Amino acid sequence: MRLRLVPKETSLDFFKASKLTLGLSSLAMVASIVMFFVVGLNFGIDFRGGTTIRTDSEVAVDVAAYRDALTPLNLGDVSITEVFDPTNSDQNVAMIRIQAQEGDESVSSDTIIAMEAALNEIDPSMTFPSVESVGPKVSGELVQTAILAVITAIAAVLIYIWLRFEWQFSLGAVAALVHDVVLTIGIFSLLQIKFDLAIIAALLTIVGYSLNDTVVVFDRVRENLRKYKQRELKDVLNLSINETLSRTVMTSVTTLLALISLFVLGGDVIRGFVFAMIWGVIVGTYSSVFVASAILLRLGVKRDWSKSGPKASGQYADIDA
Repeated sequence: MRLRLVPKETSLDFFKASKLTLGLSSLAMVASIVMFFVVGLNFGIDFRGGTTIRTDSEVAVDVAAYRDALTPLNLGDVSITEVFDPTNSDQNVAMIRIQAQEGDESVSSDTIIAMEAALNEIDPSMTFPSVESVGPKVSGELVQTAILAVITAIAAVLIYIWLRFEWQFSLGAVAALVHDVVLTIGIFSLLQIKFDLAIIAALLTIVGYSLNDTVVVFDRVRENLRKYKQRELKDVLNLSINETLSRTVMTSVTTLLALISLFVLGGDVIRGFVFAMIWGVIVGTYSSVFVASAILLRLGVKRDWSKSGPKASGQYADIDA
C-alpha cells in the first residue's frame, strides 16, 4: 500500500474564496513594503561593507571557539567560515568577516590587533596572512547589482511565459513571482534576519521554483482549454489545478523535508539561506494556485486554439502523492 499525501482524485474549488485570498495576498504585500521602508532590512557585511581577515593555523578550525573569543570585542556582525586552500593544504584556513563600524569605512588597525590577540590566545600558531576591506561604495554597487538581478529574472520570466503561452498567463505568473519576492523581503524585514548575497541567491532560486510550479499548472490549463472548449474557464482552471495537485504537494513536501533538515542541522552559516528557501517554497506553492490562477481567471484567455499543444506536464501530473 502506497502512501498518499493527496487523494487520487480531488474536486476542490480553489476559487470559492478567491476574492478573500487575493485580498489577503495584496494586504500582505502592502504590509511587506511598509515594513521594508519603515523597519528596513538587517543587511549583512556584503551590503554594509567591512573587513575580511584570513587566518591560517596548524590546528583544526573551531568556529564556535573563534566566535567566543571575538564576542567580548563587540564587533557587531561577524561571519566565520572555514575554507579549503588547495595551494596550502597543510594549513587550516578560515575567513573572518566583520561589518564596518559606525563612522568608519573599515575596521581600524587597533581593532584588528585586538582580534589577532584574542584569536592567538586560543591558538598561538595562528597567523593572519591577509586583511581586506570593502567600503560602502562597493557595497552600494552590490545592492544595485542584486536588485538588477532579481528584476532581470522576473522580466525574463515575463517574456518566456508570454512566448510560450499568452500574455494573460504571463501576467499571472509574474504577479505570483512578485508576490513571492515581496513577501520574502517582508518576512526578513519583520524578523530582522541577516540579509546578504546568499539571500539574493535564495530569492532567485525561489523565482525558479515558483515558476516551475506555475508552468506545470498553466501547461495543464492550456491542454484542458483545448480539450473542454465549452466549459467555463473557472471549471477548467479548477480541473487543471486538481489534476496537478498531487504533483504540487509531493514536490513541495519532499523539498521542505530536505530544507528543514538543513535548517536544523546545517548550522548558522546557511540558516538564513535555508529559511528563505523554506518560506519561498511555501509562498511559491500558494501563489501558483491562489494568485497566478486567480489572476488568469480575471483576465480571461482565448478559447480558439486550433493546434494540439504538447502535453509536457502529463508525465508529472498523475503521480500519486
